Amino acid sequence: MASLLPNRDMRIADNDTSAVIVDGQSSQGTENRRKILAQGREGDRTTALLADDLLKMQRDDYRALFRDHDVIYVYHNLIDATGDKLATEDRVFEAAEKTLDELVQLVKKLAAANANNLLITADHGFIYQHRPIDESDFSGSEVVGETILFRNRRFVLGHGLKPQQGLKHYKPGEVRLQGDVEILIPKSINRLRLKGSGSRFVHGGATLQEAVVPVVRINKKRQSDTSIVDVEIIGSTNQVITASQISVRFYQSVPATEKMQARRLRAGIFSQSGELISDSHELVFDFRSENPREREHPVRFLLSRKADDCNGQEVVLRLEEQHGDTSHYSEYRSARYILRRSFTNDFDF
Repeated sequence: MASLLPNRDMRIADNDTSAVIVDGQSSQGTENRRKILAQGREGDRTTALLADDLLKMQRDDYRALFRDHDVIYVYHNLIDATGDKLATEDRVFEAAEKTLDELVQLVKKLAAANANNLLITADHGFIYQHRPIDESDFSGSEVVGETILFRNRRFVLGHGLKPQQGLKHYKPGEVRLQGDVEILIPKSINRLRLKGSGSRFVHGGATLQEAVVPVVRINKKRQSDTSIVDVEIIGSTNQVITASQISVRFYQSVPATEKMQARRLRAGIFSQSGELISDSHELVFDFRSENPREREHPVRFLLSRKADDCNGQEVVLRLEEQHGDTSHYSEYRSARYILRRSFTNDFDF
């Protein structure tokens, strides 16, 4: 958690608190994190608060909060608060689900307060086993050292710690910390024995579950500032189809950017009754080049045997666009052709 704050010097406190000291300041507690955050980029107006406090704020209060600050850290702690207690550790997945719901609420509230750039991450993950912990789940190695400052189920802090077969030993520099407090972590997902605490939910070690965390970036754009690229059909000059295939070029009118978003379309050739008589193509127009020629997309359509019934008739090349996440498509662009083939060939399918 301390490494998510602005920092130049990070070290573990040389006492029994397990606190991380950032540039001489303890990082424990919201008030201390607020002080560290204020030492970040010069000129930024910063603050930190708890998610519960933000969720309770009325509209005018949270809008004022974001009006008066450039950088805001919001801390959410429901998963740890549930899993770290012996009486409630079996409810950690319920807590994780509730956390996701509350994060969505927070994002909506932040967006309503005109927060434009949001980062959602975690300080760690956890290990959980929904069964009684077996003897084999505990590390058989004894923790030995000159001074044991702090220990929990997944790490030990101290001086002169002795590496053991089932424990991984780290010096501060090996984990990019200053100071001289050493670290022991049990290998695999084994726990260290500790009286009076839960053992099914644990964190603080070095497994992937504990060390790899998500980072979600949300960028809110003004709806009026964004649009979708336009696409045109560049057809043949005579608008007559005389073979069992036809090549058509599609042209993206402007480069795609953050504010000029890509367009996704479906293309095919249809009879007058609306029946598909060619293969269908899913097309994505997200070209970023300033060169118009590099924004052209040639597509070859192969006619099916159903096209024989339309010989001598008008057919339609149709670009269709999907409505949101539904299965419904509507016509975006179209071009009309006369199908005039004197015979069919092996390209038909």
